[in-house]
Amino acid sequence: MKTKIDIENLLQKMSIREKIGQMVQVNANMLGNSTGEATGPIEQLGISKDFTPYIGSTLNFHGAAEVVDIQSAHLSQDPNQIPLLFMMDVIHGYRTIYPIPLAMGGSFDPSLLMECSQMAAKEAAAAGVHCTFTPMVDLVRDARWGRVMETCGEDAYMNSVMGAVQVKAFQGEDLSDPEHLATCVKHFAAYGGAEAGRDYNTVEISERMLRECYLPAYRACLDAGCRMIMPSFNSLNGVPAVGNKWLMREILKKEWQFDGIVISDYNAINELIRHGVAENEKHAAGMAFSCGCDIDMMSPIYYRYLEDLIQNGVFTEKQLDDAVRKILQLKQDMGLFEDPYHGASPEKEAAVCLTDAHRAIARRAAEESAVLLKNNGVLPFSVGTKKIALIGPFAASKEIKGFWACDGKDEECVSVAEGIQRLLPDAEILIANGCSARWDDDDRSGFEHATDMARVADAVILCVGEPQNYSGEGNSRADLELPGVQMEMAKQVIAANPNTAVVTFSGRPLVLTELDAIAPAILHMWFPGTEGGNAAANLLFGVANPSAKVSMSFPKAVGQCPIYYNHPITGRPKKTPENVHQGYASNYIGCGNLPLYSFGHGLSYSKFVYESMTLDIDRIKEDQEIHVEITVMNDSDRAGKEVVQLYLHDLVASTVRPIQSLIGFKKLSFEPHERKTVSFTVREPQLRFYNADCEFVSEAGEFTLSTGYADHLLLTQHFFMEK
Repeated sequence: MKTKIDIENLLQKMSIREKIGQMVQVNANMLGNSTGEATGPIEQLGISKDFTPYIGSTLNFHGAAEVVDIQSAHLSQDPNQIPLLFMMDVIHGYRTIYPIPLAMGGSFDPSLLMECSQMAAKEAAAAGVHCTFTPMVDLVRDARWGRVMETCGEDAYMNSVMGAVQVKAFQGEDLSDPEHLATCVKHFAAYGGAEAGRDYNTVEISERMLRECYLPAYRACLDAGCRMIMPSFNSLNGVPAVGNKWLMREILKKEWQFDGIVISDYNAINELIRHGVAENEKHAAGMAFSCGCDIDMMSPIYYRYLEDLIQNGVFTEKQLDDAVRKILQLKQDMGLFEDPYHGASPEKEAAVCLTDAHRAIARRAAEESAVLLKNNGVLPFSVGTKKIALIGPFAASKEIKGFWACDGKDEECVSVAEGIQRLLPDAEILIANGCSARWDDDDRSGFEHATDMARVADAVILCVGEPQNYSGEGNSRADLELPGVQMEMAKQVIAANPNTAVVTFSGRPLVLTELDAIAPAILHMWFPGTEGGNAAANLLFGVANPSAKVSMSFPKAVGQCPIYYNHPITGRPKKTPENVHQGYASNYIGCGNLPLYSFGHGLSYSKFVYESMTLDIDRIKEDQEIHVEITVMNDSDRAGKEVVQLYLHDLVASTVRPIQSLIGFKKLSFEPHERKTVSFTVREPQLRFYNADCEFVSEAGEFTLSTGYADHLLLTQHFFMEK
């Protein structure tokens, strides 16, 4: 039986100062140790030690033992015995790390992401985490931005589906269950539209574009039951998100009726001053609170000024109660008044983290999210290969887990070398780094040894990419080529032995145009996590069959950025062989318009043939639906999986529409020579868009439904919408 406290009675007993404490979040090292003594950093932040008993939540802690110590110390001091909330960025695993979200989007497998997220929740909860700053569903179109690795890609529908799955997986049916966490969707809104891909930068987009492309995924997460939302760092159309009344009050609170917790990003309220929209800290506090921000993360703004603003009548104590009530309600729903530790303990943490079962899930996720970008028949290599040259800075590296890997450790990751040695214990494996992956390292002294190894090997595996700390928060890149002298080494190695497969690692799409021109095969692993090396070995030698698709388009050149598949049609498209039916504006000189690898592209060792696509009717009205059937055959001797993708195009509308938009996908398993028919249902709401007046409407007219891939549609059918 859960302990139910009377929240209204508790609010009546609390002083204004105590209530404000619930709205302040600080780093764990500021809250004290098991003796209850506050440490120096809390005063460096500008918060007095005597305020620490009232603080409501914390972040940046490490493990169950620390959580138990901090929570015990806190409860011994808090006059109201209100437990702390412990929050953390559990982005793609806690201790067992699965592939980065951008890779998981490419799996096109919501059930797999559900399983991975449940695993992460189980480990994180055992370690004392109550809330995770997940999912991140910012739409991304510019690979220069380092945080593209945190989202599931460039498609609004994909982000909506995958974001909602993460919310349901982490939260479960009952937040008091000690294997579940509350979720916080971020970053509201349009952080992924940062100008020129520079982190924290300005976002300027129309309301129509915002509503049609950027907002749907946040809304899907809230509809799935997400308990918290985080405003983004950026200014949106001139107003920083945490102080943007139109965004936070009109859309989030009034239009969407969100009544959960709003938490600022790290020091974001204070940054209203740096943005130049708040005169001082008091002004910033008033702006954020008036916009409905309930928790001030890592700044002293609410602590210093909120009480004064209430006592002077700028805000009422009822408004304060409304904010604090939501925080207390979440703590009650999580069962923290009964069990302040939410079932966490060092013993439980040790028992559930990094188990063989969890490693197996992470390995399967890494296999199903790796994209076979190119294959001229080199892959898969035979498991009977006798001598293998494993070359490149990622050949034996364990630094492949990716950014935001929580409590995961590099040393716990399986390298490609270890994976191949495990799979082929009798093979002779020659290993050479050849060069560094750093952009500022031009040491070529390892080239000769690497090419000598390549010449004598039966097969060569060339492992290149960007270091894992080149992507993630604060890590924007102006040059998306392989860093350093890796490309120069690749040319020599491939020339020495054409039986070479390239394995690439990154947290974003890279510019691989030069590599694509010479490499017989390219397998893109993204940052695959703890079991990346085992997954790579299984894929390279045919134990596993690649099935993922590109979740964010790979540009041919950085000058194409931002680039995305569902671009609006232009009025004067350049007529070139590559641009036919694509509707792009005039070409870039020497580059063209199309990406090197578009969203939805991905090869397999199986051969899938799309045989037919049928609609049960070709005209619908608002209360009707169309049933689509697509028949696909595996015309090969190898079992595999195929992602069947369904795209919509509105031929004539009152505003310019995308060349196509993904509206459905299903991932199917095929036995050799098996034929399957997959069904989709298309309803009138899927035809809606925002018109020039930002009204969400559907219009009568002709539409097409297509299947295949965004850059290579295979089958198309027409239908009409009638009013």
